[in-house]
Amino acid sequence: MATNTAQAVLSPSEASASGRLLRIAICGRHLDDLRQRLQRFPMVLVDSDPDLVISYGGDGALLGAERDWPGIPKCPIRDVRRNPKCSLHGEDQVLDMLFEGRLRRSLLARLLAEGPGGAQLSAINDVIVSKGSISSAVRTRIRLDDEVFQAQNVGDGLVVATPFGSTGYFQSITRGCFRVGIGLAFNNPMNWLDYVVVHEDTVISVEILRGPALFLADNNPARFNLKDGDRLTVRRAEEPTLAYGIDVFRCRDCYRLRENGV
Repeated sequence: MATNTAQAVLSPSEASASGRLLRIAICGRHLDDLRQRLQRFPMVLVDSDPDLVISYGGDGALLGAERDWPGIPKCPIRDVRRNPKCSLHGEDQVLDMLFEGRLRRSLLARLLAEGPGGAQLSAINDVIVSKGSISSAVRTRIRLDDEVFQAQNVGDGLVVATPFGSTGYFQSITRGCFRVGIGLAFNNPMNWLDYVVVHEDTVISVEILRGPALFLADNNPARFNLKDGDRLTVRRAEEPTLAYGIDVFRCRDCYRLRENGV
């Protein structure tokens, strides 16, 4: 996939003003619906080197878009077949806002995780260390910038989350979320500490004292095994991902409609 950064591309509104066709890749479900809605805009659909990726579906579609086109600007749009919309955020309304430059821009922090043997994964939601056996806890040692934070943590694993991802698995563990930094949530820990939020530049090291364990990221199907003595390092990537319309994508009025089964 292309690797150009968010800062190097034209925005949809700039492309429209210049007469340039915006190169757009799409992913998700019910893509024929989206293709039809996009026909009236100055753009061309591509499979490589896109200026923008539109994910069509839910949170999983956005995570998949970032996995396939890391660092490329994203515009997540929920598909109406499974996601009812409030009166302000229908698909056509959101696309108009996108090409007219009226969607708010956000920079989504990315996490880079590196395990033994050069295994690497990236995430805009979270990196997860999970116990490898359902019948046995995993014991870990946590270091923050090479200083021991927890000499031993016993539990079902841990979640390292971005602010964007803190509304997911992190929130289900802690019943809270955060706006800045990197969050660590400990899943069913034996001690009293179930989470901590650290500075965004902190390098987090997880050593497996007793496994087996797994590490994974976002909804990436890749899984890497961790054994006793293995270490996983998680840090913030230098370049964030530019996203259009995250506030629309997470509109509370739209959420209430989905929550109520409308």
